[in-house]
Amino acid sequence: MTGAAQLADAPHRQAVQRRTIGTLVAMQASGNAAIASVIAVATLLAADLLGSDTLAGLAAAMLTCGAALVAVPLAQHMRRRGRRPGLVVAYAVAAGGATLAAAAGEARLFPLFVIGMFLIGVGQAANLAGRYVAADLALPERRARAISIVVWTGTLGAVFGPTFATLEKDAAASAGLNRLVGPLLFGVAYFLVAGAVVWTCMRPDPLVVAGGLAAADEPRVRRVTQARAAFAVIRQSAGARLGLVAMVVSQTCMVAVMTMTPLHMKDHGQADLSALVIAVHILGMYGLAPLVGVTADRVGRIRVIQVGAAILGAGTLISVLAGYHAVLIFVGLFLLGLGWSCGLIGGSTLLTESVPVRERVSVQGAADLVMGVCGALGALGSGLIKAQLGFHILADAATIAAIVLLVAATTSGRRPAMSTAG
Repeated sequence: MTGAAQLADAPHRQAVQRRTIGTLVAMQASGNAAIASVIAVATLLAADLLGSDTLAGLAAAMLTCGAALVAVPLAQHMRRRGRRPGLVVAYAVAAGGATLAAAAGEARLFPLFVIGMFLIGVGQAANLAGRYVAADLALPERRARAISIVVWTGTLGAVFGPTFATLEKDAAASAGLNRLVGPLLFGVAYFLVAGAVVWTCMRPDPLVVAGGLAAADEPRVRRVTQARAAFAVIRQSAGARLGLVAMVVSQTCMVAVMTMTPLHMKDHGQADLSALVIAVHILGMYGLAPLVGVTADRVGRIRVIQVGAAILGAGTLISVLAGYHAVLIFVGLFLLGLGWSCGLIGGSTLLTESVPVRERVSVQGAADLVMGVCGALGALGSGLIKAQLGFHILADAATIAAIVLLVAATTSGRRPAMSTAG
């Protein structure tokens, strides 16, 4: 496209961008409400079905694993068909997964419950992909802000999901069902709403307008081959590597500590406060996202990653010191969420702009695959570590990981400025 054509096309692209952001706002609110509702009860329901805390983290691990393993095929589907078809299919699958998990919880069939949680993870993959959709048509100097707006709007659903957990449980109990099944059933409705919003409003498709679709005559390749090619692109860019590390460390630390917090509070007789703690945690994840995005655009992605690593470490450290003090666990989980927000927004923006436009969708899918797998291992290992060594060891390990990220970002920040792909 010539420079004159690009200039003439700019108003149309920005009009599509505004419509896309509006659609993503509604999508994220509903999609995150579904995930938050599920997370608020998943570990508790898993422990109830198993009669033990040891493998209770498997529920959250399977959700995270589902999000991870679908990331590459979802990205590949979007690269060929567009953002809209991929997101709609993902939310439909997640709604089916929530239905299956609810039925399994009621029937007390843990293997079936685990499968349902895995499918719910597909909805989480769609939620995470939303930040990349926001970046498709964003101007380079506003890219982090666009990503942060989408992350921030998830606050509405993410906070209200756990907050309404008690009402959702009561609704299930009044219907003669297991109380812990209620939030799963509400999750079905939230996922369906998210899919309907995308199907109705995401027109035209932002990836099509951005020119990011694969060429019609491009040969199909195996998903493994596609992932390998994407990782090769990441390896060639120092910015992409740091962005990936920031996302992975932030996600793994957050998931591991957050997953075991309800059980940790239950051990100290604070189970009734766990849903509120998760709500405050999710507020930290999403509530200050616009500020994080503006900061990343003004002072740089690397500096935000550095700050995020420090906040992440502070959050995990306070969680260790909390002990029997409920107030400190609220503070620690809020900081844990805020550190995650900095790592995700800074890392996602740095990753996206550090690779060529044609490779972005594939690289984004590969990055979310790694982030999801590490998060799943963190969630699964968290139960084992807590049961065998204690919650404080789990939080200490997360603190060490945050320090490693801080060192990596600081070292990168001292090198010559990293070039971006525009």
